[in-house]
Amino acid sequence: MRIEQELKLGFKDVLFRPKRSTLKSRSQVNLTREFTFKHSGRQWSGVPIIAANMDSVGSFEMAEALAKHDVMTAVHKHYSVEQWNDFVSRASENVLKHIMVSTGTSDADFEKTKTILAMNDALTFICIDIANGYSEHLVDYVSRVREAFPDKVISAGNVVTGDMVEELILAGADIVKVGIGPGSVCTTRVKTGVGYPQLSAIIECADAAHGLGGRIIGDGGCTCPGDVSKAFGGGADFVMLGGMLAGHDESGGEVVVQGGETYIKFYGMSSQSAMDKHSGGVAKYRAAEGKTVLLPYRGSVNNTIQDIMGGVRSTCTYLGASALRELTKRTTFIRVREQENQVFGKEK
Repeated sequence: MRIEQELKLGFKDVLFRPKRSTLKSRSQVNLTREFTFKHSGRQWSGVPIIAANMDSVGSFEMAEALAKHDVMTAVHKHYSVEQWNDFVSRASENVLKHIMVSTGTSDADFEKTKTILAMNDALTFICIDIANGYSEHLVDYVSRVREAFPDKVISAGNVVTGDMVEELILAGADIVKVGIGPGSVCTTRVKTGVGYPQLSAIIECADAAHGLGGRIIGDGGCTCPGDVSKAFGGGADFVMLGGMLAGHDESGGEVVVQGGETYIKFYGMSSQSAMDKHSGGVAKYRAAEGKTVLLPYRGSVNNTIQDIMGGVRSTCTYLGASALRELTKRTTFIRVREQENQVFGKEK
């Protein structure tokens, strides 16, 4: 047993220190990033925000809505091949270019992914997603997928330390997904005692990935647009959002009416709700590691994504970054004990 004494930080522990800026308006900030991915060689351009691959967030409808903002969606893995075929046959190429095809690591998942990717060449992103990215099984599966799809962009995770980021990139991942336990409906940290404060995880993992020419996704922990900016400031190439994009028309969650008010059900993908729906219940050898909540109905996601992007643009103006790619170079974080004056309640 050993104890690491070095301080680890979450988004709530810091604020940006502002810097002189020549920018006159948020409209001058360019949020588009351009990447060439290490293994696939693919070039990509877009706003590097991703709707999470949760079945109450990462829906086909979400993909269609966010593509209009040049934003990505990791479509959840629980759509059938028939549903995928119907969607791909009617979706525009622009929408398909903004989609990640999510998958687990079983043989059945592999065959299903092959079938989906064969539907249209515009589907270029694969999101290999398991709760414990430290499994050697994931490393082997990434190698298998890379061999089968040499020209596709492969994301794999989740992990929170640099050593595993390096191993996944060397196995064939272009992008590594970073985050264990920070999500709003994730209970891994209390059920298992395992986790890592998200900002420090991003900083460590970005350093490891960029040294090998790889990229990372900061997945989880963002509660407001300022947190999205902090993830980018810490070195995340992409930021994945779940709870912030849940509760909308396009989210795909179950609608519940209580007391005359409309809510949308939102739950973690390791929750009792998710396993009852997709796996026939929680297996006897494990515990549920997610919670189920009812979110007030929030209407269209368009206003929300515009608010998030507007907040990130504003961050860039405070730091003098004319483009999102400059943000991390101009970032100085200061440690704080408070984020917001809540005398009149918390900002929603």
